[in-house]
Parts: sequence; C-alpha cells; structure tokens
Amino acid sequence: MRIALVQPLPLPSDPAQIFAHIETWVSGLSSLGADLVVLPELILPGYNRPEDHRAQAQPLGGEWCATMGDIARKYECAICYGWAERLGDDVFNAASVLEKTGARVGHYRKIQLFGEMERASFAFGTETPPVFELNGVRTGLLICYDIEFPEHARTLARAKAELILVPTANPVGYDHVPDLLVRARANENAAVVVYANYAGPDRDIDFGGKSIIAGPDGQAVAQAGSGPTTLIAELPKSAEYPSEVISVQLDDLRSVE
Repeated sequence: MRIALVQPLPLPSDPAQIFAHIETWVSGLSSLGADLVVLPELILPGYNRPEDHRAQAQPLGGEWCATMGDIARKYECAICYGWAERLGDDVFNAASVLEKTGARVGHYRKIQLFGEMERASFAFGTETPPVFELNGVRTGLLICYDIEFPEHARTLARAKAELILVPTANPVGYDHVPDLLVRARANENAAVVVYANYAGPDRDIDFGGKSIIAGPDGQAVAQAGSGPTTLIAELPKSAEYPSEVISVQLDDLRSVE
C-alpha cells in the first residue's frame, strides 16, 4: 500500500473551501499512485476554530461524510480525516477512515482531549480505539494526544494492528512528539505510525509540522519539515527489517503480581 500524508497550512473554517483543497490533494496524490491519503486532526471545520466546532459539527453519515465518500470513490483512494462529530447534545473530536469505494471502515472519538479549548469544545470519547482492515492491512486509528500514551497504541497492537493512523494538530514547541514518542510507539509495537500535522500559524497557535511516517524500527520512512508539504511512501513491513530492530515486547511482556 502506498501511503500519502498531507501537511497543510491551516484553512479558514469554510467547508466548501476545505473540500476543494481536499479534492485537489486526493486527486493529485492518487495520480501518483497513493492508495491512502491521511489528513490532519479536525480538518473540518478547522482545529483552532472553537466557535465553529459546535456550530458546524455534523452527525456520522451527514453531508461531510457523504462528500468525503464521493471524493474517495471518484479518485479510488482511501482517506483518513479528522472532523467535528455531533451526537445528540455532544460534540466529539472524531476521525474516520474511508476505503476507496467511499465506504467507512473505521471511526473513532478522541479519548485524550488536550488543553482547555478541546475540553470546552468536545466530549471525551469512551470507546476502545478501533482496528479494521484497509487494503488488506490491519489498521488502527488514534488522534493526536492519544499517541503520546503508550496504552492506546498497545491496545491497537494487541488487536494485531500493523498500521496506526494519527491525524494531529501539534504546535511548535512539541517536537519531542514526532521525534521521540511517535517513533517509540511504532518501534515498541512493531507497527507503522502515520502522524499527519498542520504547518504554520492559525490565530494564537503556530503548528510545528514535522509530520512523520515512522517504521516498525522506530526510524522515519519519511518526515516533513516545518512548512506545508506532502509525503508519500510505500508501507514497510516488519519482515523487511533485520529481526534485531523489531520489538518482541508483545510476546515478552510479563505481569508481576
């Protein structure tokens, strides 16, 4: 599977404009052979747009989902994206994965909300992060701060996830996350982690970029700098690496009473 990651400048919270950008990205990347395009956290309606989270949030299966499904189907390319989901009176920081037919195969509500803004905008997710099949690969889904907790990635690994997708919105000053923690999660779980961030300023937040596709050896298969860009790489497999660099923690972990 060929994976593409988009690290964009933050966009205005205008869904029509956002979808125009998404279609341009997916069209171009699919023409380069991408089977999957991973977008950042809350691409709809924007991360640092708290006044729009509740105002614009949509239900699962609503207009945003339908439009994203149309794009996936049109370009025969899977898409992972973050968005604001409404469920009754609650709004969730959510992410979905669509296969190339436009069908939804994965959906998740962020468990680890970060900071005052997120906790004011969103309800905490309460369901176990999902693992599902995508192009024949066991795939898991987390959002941003979730990947900084080893427990959540380990839950996915115990469910046999080989690939962990992480839409994110990581500010300047938190480079240790892509440079250390994401790589550690990949290595300790013998999985590939795809961490898709924004780059540049949006109001009072400056996003740090440094999106990464981390291999199961903990090294970068591809990593972005601090500006807007795209990454594209073939999905590596643990069997392609020397055995000594692939973790066996899942087999060796012992519990002490």
